[in-house]
Amino acid sequence: SKKFNRTFNRRAFLWGNALPQDITCLAADRMLIFASYDNILHAFARNKEVVHTYGGHKARIHLLQPFGDHVISVDVDNILIVWNIQSEEKYLQVDFDKATFAVSAVLHPSTYLNKILLGSEQGSLQLWNIRSNKLLYSFPGWHLAVTTLEQAPAVDVVAVGLVSGHIIVHNIKFDETLMKFQQDWGPITAISFRTDGHPVMAAGSPVGHIALWDLEEKKLMCQMQDAHSTAIAGMSFVPGEPLLITNGADNAIRVWIFDGPGGTGRILRSRMGHSAPPTKIRYHGQNGEQILSAGQDGTLQSFSTVHEKFNKSLGRGSINKKKSKKKGLKLDTMVLPPITVFASEVAHQSDWDNIVACHQGYITCTTWNYQKSSMGAHKLRPEEFSKHKPIDIHATVIDITSCGNFAVIGLSTGQVDVYNMQSGIHRGLYGKERAHEGAIRGVAVDGLNQLVITAGSEGLIKFWKFKTKDLIYSTELPSSPSGLLLHRDSGILGIAFDDFSINALDIETRKIVRTFSGHHGRINDMTFSPDGRWLITSSMDCTIKTWDLPSGCLIDCFLVDSAAVSLTMSPTGDFLASTHVDDLGIYLWSNRSLYSLVSLRPLPADYEPSVVTCPSTCPVQGDEETCDEMIEYVSPEQLGEQLVTLSSLPESRWKNLLSLDIIKKKNKPREPPKVPKSAPFFIPTVPGLIPRYIAPEEGNDTQSKVVNLGVLAQKSDFYIQLEEALSTNEYTAPLRLLKSLGPSNIEIELRGLAPEGGGSMEVMLSFLRMIEMMLIKKYNFELAQAYLALFLKLPSEQVVQMNRSRSVE
Repeated sequence: SKKFNRTFNRRAFLWGNALPQDITCLAADRMLIFASYDNILHAFARNKEVVHTYGGHKARIHLLQPFGDHVISVDVDNILIVWNIQSEEKYLQVDFDKATFAVSAVLHPSTYLNKILLGSEQGSLQLWNIRSNKLLYSFPGWHLAVTTLEQAPAVDVVAVGLVSGHIIVHNIKFDETLMKFQQDWGPITAISFRTDGHPVMAAGSPVGHIALWDLEEKKLMCQMQDAHSTAIAGMSFVPGEPLLITNGADNAIRVWIFDGPGGTGRILRSRMGHSAPPTKIRYHGQNGEQILSAGQDGTLQSFSTVHEKFNKSLGRGSINKKKSKKKGLKLDTMVLPPITVFASEVAHQSDWDNIVACHQGYITCTTWNYQKSSMGAHKLRPEEFSKHKPIDIHATVIDITSCGNFAVIGLSTGQVDVYNMQSGIHRGLYGKERAHEGAIRGVAVDGLNQLVITAGSEGLIKFWKFKTKDLIYSTELPSSPSGLLLHRDSGILGIAFDDFSINALDIETRKIVRTFSGHHGRINDMTFSPDGRWLITSSMDCTIKTWDLPSGCLIDCFLVDSAAVSLTMSPTGDFLASTHVDDLGIYLWSNRSLYSLVSLRPLPADYEPSVVTCPSTCPVQGDEETCDEMIEYVSPEQLGEQLVTLSSLPESRWKNLLSLDIIKKKNKPREPPKVPKSAPFFIPTVPGLIPRYIAPEEGNDTQSKVVNLGVLAQKSDFYIQLEEALSTNEYTAPLRLLKSLGPSNIEIELRGLAPEGGGSMEVMLSFLRMIEMMLIKKYNFELAQAYLALFLKLPSEQVVQMNRSRSVE
């Protein structure tokens, strides 16, 4: 079984197919969506299936332009190719000299049949006729590189964005500049015009700002600063609507609506993810529908596994939120470092903050409110550091009680503090000065707020009373721990060590119950299944392993392209979520044991996992083959020659064979049903003067009603197969038929073997040979005993003679 993982399967987030590499260029017409990666161009239909593939470029494609029945692509080697969309053939190829005209923008002017306008890094423009392959006109330009071209609502007018930040509104029919604007934020990255009756032009910048220009008064109307945290990659006004759609490299797409005074826009809706790889993910709540994620971009976000419209961002951590809002995103010096560890609880989340987080290299821990989708009101740090920030001391681990009232925070100095989540007040610390000599590597609180378990880098694990802060128990671990994870329902504590091994400790007995080894790199994260039977771990060796705690064995292991940084299992057990090194996404793996047959046998010691691509929208080759491979384990008919094997039939099929007489007596009615005598319509009378009725005649039929079954009986299938077995000595078929019958039918079949029932001595002997075969092979043992006991109990003369002869012997 060297296929990919047996327990978890990949799940696609979206409908459709994905390309094998990152998309570098995107364009669309009314029917198809064109996307390119490297030097390959694909056409998607209905947003989910690749219908055309165009391969002819030798360098990366960086420009696309749909053009009626054709599509134009330009690569970085300055080669322009016009493709026939349906036939996928080259219609035209034009090679440009990079020294004189390096194509940097392409546009099809409105109403210009068969013509395209090209911009260059040298600043000049060229108008080409694609059908005749002729250069119609060359515009001298402005001696600055052209970054973008956009068609204005007016015919013959285009907007030209330059690398200097200038925007030129130019009439290409008369080669005349109509107006000129300038932005101070760097090159123009995107341009779009409103078409709902307002003469407004929007322009994007590399710093994430958007400028809105009034074309009638030829001046700047307003600015939308920090529309994105990175460069504006693209923007487009919805035709006939006051809606602007923008996207940027910050992994966000936003829809702005212009319905307020001053002409500025506000966010109508948005979809966004992390702009930097996530560092920690955890499921929030018990319904398994929300995943909290902290990223290197400093934000804390909630992602829904049901639909993207339920996603929300809780914002970025800040020392002072009011000052941060005034300074803006770019100049904010109050931003906290990225979150490294956080804990959340749903209890009392409507009353006060229910999330607490540690920041990288920072001693202060922050609280967050999930319902308000914002940072909380409290900053949790020891009182001695309330006025100054230490340089070499920081919070390392954190946990929140199941009631949501307290947060337990461990520091790099070995100190463990308790804070009240409602008030943010410090409620004490464990130990006189500090709980451990080394840095705190893990902290956990049980489900009843009775115990606090802490682990230090010096190799000790300690148990404390939660309320009195007294030390209960301390023991030395086999190695320095790197992390703790407690499954509160079962009381099993998972401990990861620096030597890449894992221990499972029972907090009731305080003993190590399981030890796992097999990782060859630092263990990044652990998660338990909801029932506590599985412990799933991820390591820097790029493996994700599933350990079965009851058996103490490895039952699943698979490799991924990049190491999983964080793992979390759904509270409902249906999904495993993972984040990976240098990857912005959160990947969901479906638990196949919930909907298909999965073998949970231990993996062999020499098992070599295969590399599994992370979940995507690509169709995965071999998934069905893998499912077919995991067939049910079938036990052999006989485990050993010295063992007695029982049948798999229920007891009701054989246990009552000797009690059929008792059952029949119990089921027999007390009185037979009486048939009412039928009276004629006219009762006959005796002739005479006195009318008298004729007495009913009594039946004088004394004929016996006992039927000789031996004369009328027909041979059954069981009888016929026993006769055939006399010559073939093969009793598998009659035994299989007898096992399919019920107790009453079995009795009828055995009664029919005797001569009184239409059988013969030879068939009775064949039946006994079948019983002998069952006893010799030692299978269906209880059936052989029951069938033989019923056979000897039947009132047959031959059986009686057998019993007498056996008693004489």
